[in-house]
Amino acid sequence: MPELISEHASFGGVQRFYRHESTTIGLPMRFSVYLPPQAQHQAGTRLPALFYLAGLTCTEETFVLKAGAQRLAAALGIALVSPDTSPRGANVAGEADDWDFGVGAGFYLDATQQPWSRNWRMESYVTQELFELVTTELPLDADRVGIFGHSMGGHGALVLAQRHPGKFRSVSAFAPIAAPSRCPWGEKAFSRYLGEDRTQWQQYDASALMREQARAPFPEGILVDQGLGDKFLAEQLYPDAFAEACAAVGQRLTLRKHEGYDHGYYFISTFIEDHMRHHAGILSGGL
Repeated sequence: MPELISEHASFGGVQRFYRHESTTIGLPMRFSVYLPPQAQHQAGTRLPALFYLAGLTCTEETFVLKAGAQRLAAALGIALVSPDTSPRGANVAGEADDWDFGVGAGFYLDATQQPWSRNWRMESYVTQELFELVTTELPLDADRVGIFGHSMGGHGALVLAQRHPGKFRSVSAFAPIAAPSRCPWGEKAFSRYLGEDRTQWQQYDASALMREQARAPFPEGILVDQGLGDKFLAEQLYPDAFAEACAAVGQRLTLRKHEGYDHGYYFISTFIEDHMRHHAGILSGGL
């Protein structure tokens, strides 16, 4: 079991922060877990879980502190798992450069280019190492796991859900980078991590992946929320490209656009309940 850094009572459950030596990343990694009260009061019960992937500049603490999700997670009986977004301390040249614009940030992919390929393996970390760790060591049901995220993490959620069919039963996103092959953040990160061959970028582009689906991968629907006051909307996010890709393969998508809302956690905390209930309806039989 990983090292428990701290534990805090919250809405009858516990908010925990962990650290462990990751064999996938090759560095220490941190993650947070919220266990609702059902984890203590219903012995032997394995709970549905939601993986939340945060965005650029964020850590395993960001969602926990800003989204206000624990209250509803307690009511719904759903655990929340949030990993750190990126490797830390690899001492790679350029690791800390322009972090806000993608260089050094994990982007939830497995890098293929040196020197990044040694440690930048966030796809394998989230979907294999961390997934197995929390569903083995904690009372979480590996067959009832959903995934969602924000910005870079919204990209990660939409991509990992498609690249690992059957692992994540539900998916949603807040202001995702929905077509990273076409935006400055994605171009900068992908060229570093995946090389200059743009055909290789398509495997981590949510819109491109959706267009290649033989049939709708999530028949119960995908939920995406986007603020129209988001300063990154026009240049970086491209939600309509994802909507077009979903329409092309018959994937049910609820894309909601909200006047006045920006890219931050005031936006996320406003609509977090809708996302929690979206996942609960799929993972927990309509709660």
